[in-house]
Amino acid sequence: MGRVLVTGGAGFIGANLCASLLAEGHEVTCLDNFSTSTRDKIAHLERHSRFQLLIGDVRNPIRVDADRIYNLACPASPPKYQADPVYTTETSVLGAINVLEMARRTGATVLQASTSEIYGEPAISPQIEDYRGNVNSWGPRACYDEGKRCAEALFFDYRQKYRVDVRVARIFNTYGPMMEPDDGRVVSNLLVQALRGDALTIYGDGSQTRSFCFVDDLVAGLRRLMERPGLPTPVNLGNPAEITILRIAQAVCGVVGTSPEIRFEPLPVDDPTRRRPDIGLARRHLEWEPKVSLEEGLRATAEYFRMRLLQSGALVAPLAEAAE
Repeated sequence: MGRVLVTGGAGFIGANLCASLLAEGHEVTCLDNFSTSTRDKIAHLERHSRFQLLIGDVRNPIRVDADRIYNLACPASPPKYQADPVYTTETSVLGAINVLEMARRTGATVLQASTSEIYGEPAISPQIEDYRGNVNSWGPRACYDEGKRCAEALFFDYRQKYRVDVRVARIFNTYGPMMEPDDGRVVSNLLVQALRGDALTIYGDGSQTRSFCFVDDLVAGLRRLMERPGLPTPVNLGNPAEITILRIAQAVCGVVGTSPEIRFEPLPVDDPTRRRPDIGLARRHLEWEPKVSLEEGLRATAEYFRMRLLQSGALVAPLAEAAE
């Protein structure tokens, strides 16, 4: 078993990844500054003898004894990464440099959590790794989109110049337990509104699409990518099943057992209208593809949010008997 550093390890994906690594017997160090996450997510992990928490900022040099580095540190929900765009860009770019410099010193393998947002508003669908994207370099989402694109470039430059052993995963829309109820992403927004009995907010006309991957599947893909020999390109990790926002709202209602009103709001600037990954590379080289169905994943996520809302004292609607 190895020694693993997870930057952003107290975030949504990071906390799930840390738990998975510990379950497999690894020693895990979580680096996080809790700028967009909470310590509650990893409180149960802190009791583990093979878990260490370092409170710190990935924008600063990192010195940790590790064989593997997962770089997940960066705000990922639009409201949070747009709240301080300079911080978001610095986290992506300086964070990439610091984890790469650590890997260069120690010989560790390092994986960059990139994003489907580097494709911008795609002119092709599904999106394949050699598609160069269509990104607005100065819009409200640029801090995240361009920060991640720069981080990818740095990863492959470090591999070419310094022979650092790198991996780059382009993560498509992921959901599941450990999401924050107020993180501003589609599944969390709709589930929390449905549980509270509020109107469901849909931006645009609801015809835009996403491809939702349950977090357990995504974590399995990240771990498999880490342990495979480095590929010469980024690798898409996501669910190729494309669904409209209106359909996901209907699925949420089916799981929660409510039929709330739908409120339509203007589509945010540069919000992509299509997201669907081509996962041919992952299937061929990682022997990976998602396993968890949308209904199963939504049910697990709804139960997680229901418990969070109960703990906070919020009034929630009960889950339908059929969904229990």
